[in-house]
Amino acid sequence: MPTLGNKKNEITIVSKSRCYSCYVSDLYDFYKLCDMIANFKSISLSYKSAPLAVRELLSLDESSCKKLMASIQEFSDATDLLILSTCNRTEIYYSSGKDHSKEIILLLGIQKGIHHMNEYHSFFHVINTHKEAVKHLFEVSIGLDSQVMGDAQISNQVKQAYQWSAEISAAGPFLHRLMHTIFFTHKKVVQTTSFRDGAASVSYATVELAESLCSELSDPKILIVGLGEMGIDVCRHLVKTSFKNITITNRTLSKSDEFKNSSAVNILPFENLWEAVQEADIIISSVSIPDPLFTKDKVHQLTIHSYKYFIDLSVPRSVEAAVEENPAVLVYNIDHIQNKTTEALKKRMEAIPMVKQLIEESVIELEDWTKEMEVSPVINNLKKALEQIRQQEVGRHLKTLSASESDKIELITRNMMQKIIKLPVLQLKAACKRGESETLIDVLNELFNLKQVIENKTERSEI
Repeated sequence: MPTLGNKKNEITIVSKSRCYSCYVSDLYDFYKLCDMIANFKSISLSYKSAPLAVRELLSLDESSCKKLMASIQEFSDATDLLILSTCNRTEIYYSSGKDHSKEIILLLGIQKGIHHMNEYHSFFHVINTHKEAVKHLFEVSIGLDSQVMGDAQISNQVKQAYQWSAEISAAGPFLHRLMHTIFFTHKKVVQTTSFRDGAASVSYATVELAESLCSELSDPKILIVGLGEMGIDVCRHLVKTSFKNITITNRTLSKSDEFKNSSAVNILPFENLWEAVQEADIIISSVSIPDPLFTKDKVHQLTIHSYKYFIDLSVPRSVEAAVEENPAVLVYNIDHIQNKTTEALKKRMEAIPMVKQLIEESVIELEDWTKEMEVSPVINNLKKALEQIRQQEVGRHLKTLSASESDKIELITRNMMQKIIKLPVLQLKAACKRGESETLIDVLNELFNLKQVIENKTERSEI
C-alpha cells in the first residue's frame, strides 16, 4: 500500500517553520509534486444536502477514517488526504490531477458495507475546483458552514481529522501548509471579530431547547447520557442555568470528575441508567454507539405520568425513531437543534463579512505561496547551474593558489553568484504573483539549460 513519508525521495512531515523545499529530498520528485499542488478537491455530504438518516449511515469513526484514507492511497494517486466526519457532515479532501470522486464514494460504501452506493450519489456535493475546495475547507473549519453559525466545536474536530491524516502519513506538504494557514486565520477571527462571542453552539442551543420544554415544570429532572465532547459541553452550559437537578452517566466514570464538586450535578453509575431514565423529564443523549441505546421496547416498559423528552445529539442516533410512537414521548434529534435568535448569534451574523474577508486574504496568500512553490524547482536548478559554472571556473585555478588565496576566491565568487541570482529570483516570484511566470521560466530554462540539470541528477541517482 503506498504511503507518504517512509521512503527515500518521498514526502516527509517536518516542522511547520521549515521551508517548503525541505519536504522533498529530490528535485525530480518535486516536479511531480507540483503537478498536484494546485489540484485540491473535496467531496461533501452535509446537513445541507443529506438528511440525518443518510448522514448517520455514512458517518465514520477514527478507525474507519484511517482505513478509508489507506484505501484511497492504495487505489488512486490522491495525496493530501483529510477526512472529516461529524454529526453534520462526512467530507473527504484530496489532491489529484484527476477527479476520483466516484471511486472514493464507492470506497466509502465498501467501508460501510453498502452494496448499492450509487443510490446515495445525489447526496454528495463534489468540488473539483482548487480554489473553491480550499475556500470550502476554510469555511467549514472556522464555522461559517456549521448548522449553528460559528460553532466552536468544529475547529477541534478539524484539528483531530488533520491529526489522523498526519498519523498515517496521508498529509502531504500542501495540506500541512493549508491546515496551518487555516489555524492562523481562525486565531485572527477569534481575536479580531465577534464571530466567536457568546455561546451560540449546538450544545447551547440544546440547553435553550431544554429550557423551553421545561418552562412549566417547577423542578425538572435532566439526565445527560454520554460525556463525550458534546455531552460535557452541554453539562457545562446546564450548570450555569437555573436547573438544579442534573444527573450525568457515562460508561467511564472518570469523565465525570469535572462535575464532582457541582451541587447541581448528580453522578450515576451507567448500570443504573434506566432507573434514572424513569425519573428524568428530559434525557439528553450524546453516546457514540452503532445501534440505538433507547429503543421502542425499552421505553415502552417505562411508567410515564407526564411527557418525557429525548434530545438525541448522537450520530448515528442513539434514540430509535420508533420511540416517538409512544404518545407520552417526544424526540428531538440533531436536525431539530436550530439556530437560536440570540444576541450572540446576531453578533456572529454581523461579523460574517469580516470573517469572509479574512478568509479571502488567507486564500490569496496561500495561492501566492502555491505559485512560488511551482517555480521553486526552477530557482533551485538555476542556483545549481550557476554553481556548476562557478566550480568549473574556480577549479581551473585552485592548483596554482595558496590556501588563503583559494578561500578568498571561494568567498568572492560565491558572493558574486548570490548577487547575480538575486534579481532573477525576485523577478520570478513577482511574476508568479502576477500569473506571468511561465514565459520567464521558459527563458531561464533555455538560457541555462535547466532541464538538463534535472536529467543529469536523475541519471546519477539511478546509477
